[in-house]
Amino acid sequence: MPRTESPETQSIRTLRVGEQVRHALSDILSRGEVHDDVLARHMVSITEVRMSPDLRHATVFVKPLLGDEEEAVVKALRTNTAYLQREVARRVNLKYAAKLKFLADESFDEGSRIDMLLRDPKVARDLDPSGD
Repeated sequence: MPRTESPETQSIRTLRVGEQVRHALSDILSRGEVHDDVLARHMVSITEVRMSPDLRHATVFVKPLLGDEEEAVVKALRTNTAYLQREVARRVNLKYAAKLKFLADESFDEGSRIDMLLRDPKVARDLDPSGD
């Protein structure tokens, strides 16, 4: 799913709250507070949290370390959304508890694909500054 709103177009408050939610979720997952077998077997990185302008919705981009069982990890997070929303609401002092939506972060895969394309000998030849 493409990210429609870039960090440059978000307000400072939205970015700050997104970072607070990201830190809270990272802390919850790293301490193993979610009692789920799939999450217990995987280290999960919260790469980014995008907040809606009214701060009522948060899109959470996640990536399991080593990329193992990405779909299973996202499904486990979605299963435990109610618990995670309660914990985030308790840790991040907001007027409303943000609704969390978990998505797999595809930016690393896209970056790897672009890097592979740039390393292709045909493309490297075109990028060579000497012009040979």
